[in-house]
Amino acid sequence: MSRHSFAPLVATFARHHSSRYALAALALVMTGWAATGGFADAARADGARAVPRSGPMAEPAPGIARAAASLTLPSASATVAHSPSVSVAALRTAGTAVAADQALARRLAPVVAATPASLSVAVLDPADGRAARYGVQAGTTYDTASIVKVDILAALLLKAQDQHRGLTAQEKASAASMIRISDNASADALWRVIGQAPGLNAANRRLGLTGTTGGGDGHWGLTQTTATDQLALLSAVFGTDSPLDQASRAYLRGLMGGIAAGQDWGVSAAGPVTGLKNGWLQRTATGRWDVNSIGLVRVDGHDRLVAVLSRGSVSMADGVQLVEKAAKAAVQALDGTA
Repeated sequence: MSRHSFAPLVATFARHHSSRYALAALALVMTGWAATGGFADAARADGARAVPRSGPMAEPAPGIARAAASLTLPSASATVAHSPSVSVAALRTAGTAVAADQALARRLAPVVAATPASLSVAVLDPADGRAARYGVQAGTTYDTASIVKVDILAALLLKAQDQHRGLTAQEKASAASMIRISDNASADALWRVIGQAPGLNAANRRLGLTGTTGGGDGHWGLTQTTATDQLALLSAVFGTDSPLDQASRAYLRGLMGGIAAGQDWGVSAAGPVTGLKNGWLQRTATGRWDVNSIGLVRVDGHDRLVAVLSRGSVSMADGVQLVEKAAKAAVQALDGTA
């Protein structure tokens, strides 16, 4: 997609968002939006439009690369199997936390009624285990688009731990640009390092993701996942009961806490964010958009892990609005059931 054909999307996006989003969106057009966005070239398998990787933001900014390089990983501890926390596991069980689920459904009813898109949401208070979910059904998965980049980095860190080594300078540079500016070329490189889909699937078994399957034929953006699996991943990153050691968790948290301006939308609408990753993907077959967001927000002094997955929005701007409304509703529903 050219910068000119992308302009109407920017205009639409600007009308629905504050000035900081509008300015950031215009900046993405001028610097080559594809290099910074959640479009996975991997989506070519179903005809999604291929995008260039050139542009000033295709490589990590020097400050980002230096910050990443300054973080070192110690020798790994012994590999251990991991199961998601009791609260995340409970989210997988139908009938669990019915009151919270119903509260979330009521808050989302007008949001869902106003969109043709499909939505799946899960929220967790890691301190007390309270949780709520919406649109989470057995066998139903969503394209990850670029939120899989967190999973890719988690798999890389597990691999480094197993090999009793730190990340190489190139791996650190790729990790920084992949997470902070969502660079696709960096994701391609690290996808190969972890062994593509088989490597991701093996790592996810250790991380406790039971419904996530890596994209085939190198198409990482078409990895399939669920909202509850994304909470399990967030729990592995931001919790302590994790196969990721302390240094690996700190490394991932640091990168997710430094998302580039213009990509700080999504679940961050629900409160101040300390960790975030977004993904977006247009499906050529339908012209509709997948828009996803995962992260940790802090509301009234309390942490909330939030995952919102969506597909079928008529534009990226509509998808962003949907995700943000869903994230707010999820946090409000959980707090309302306290």
